[in-house]
Order: sequence, then structure tokens, then C-alpha cells
Amino acid sequence: MHQPRRRDRRLARRAPSEPAQREAFRLTAVGADVVLVGYFSAKQKDFEALMESAATELAAHGARVAVQIVQRRGVSDGGVKKMGLPYSSRTLLSYGKVREVAQACEQVKADVVIFVVTLTERQQRTLTDMFDRPAVSLTDILSAD
Repeated sequence: MHQPRRRDRRLARRAPSEPAQREAFRLTAVGADVVLVGYFSAKQKDFEALMESAATELAAHGARVAVQIVQRRGVSDGGVKKMGLPYSSRTLLSYGKVREVAQACEQVKADVVIFVVTLTERQQRTLTDMFDRPAVSLTDILSAD
């Protein structure tokens, strides 16, 4: 006949509470060497000003921006139809840009990677694993104060 349904015995992943995460990221950003990463569509022409504004905000919070890297969507292949979509839902960036950020982190011995755009929790986990250092959104850093 029919067997009873078994419960899944795998333990659920427990993420640290939101205040604990924000506190940890705030502490790593103060006095830290930072790689600042921006993700912009080709329609956004003032991306350089936005990157400079983000670097100024981080400097005001005690971080030192060592490298700035920009990923522009819709400039090369992919076209206008796909500009609203990220290159990868897991990383937000193209594979080559992820490698470029990882190399920059190693060269400048960065403590944290800060993205100008908001990252999902999954993207934060994936990018943190790929870069071997925390990857967070600028809004997480600025809202922690």
C-alpha cells in the first residue's frame, strides 16, 4: 500500500539575525579597505557620479575605497531587451567581472566588497563565498548607523 511520508531530516539553515548581520558588516567597513562595485544599465549615463557619491559616503563612514569596478548592462552583447535583467541571478555580474573583482580583492588585500545596488541574501552568500570576504550592499552599510 501506501507508505507514510517521512520528514526531511536535513537541518534547516539558520541565518544570523538581521541586526547581528548589519552590526558585523558595519564593523568590517569602518577602517577597512573596500572594493566598490557598481551595476548599471546602459541607459544610466551618470554612473560615474553615482560611483563617486558612493565612494564619498564610504569615506565619511571611515572606509577606504581601494578599487572601483563598474559592470554596465546592455552596452555590448545582450542588447536593449535584456538591460533590466542581471547577467546572473546568483552573482548579478558576468563571470568575467566576478573574476576581475576577485583579482582586485587579492591585489589590494581588501577587507570587504561593497555593491552600490541592493543584493539579495542569496547573492550575498554566493559572492561572499566566491570572494572569500564579505560582500554587502551599500544600503546595508549606511543604514547600520
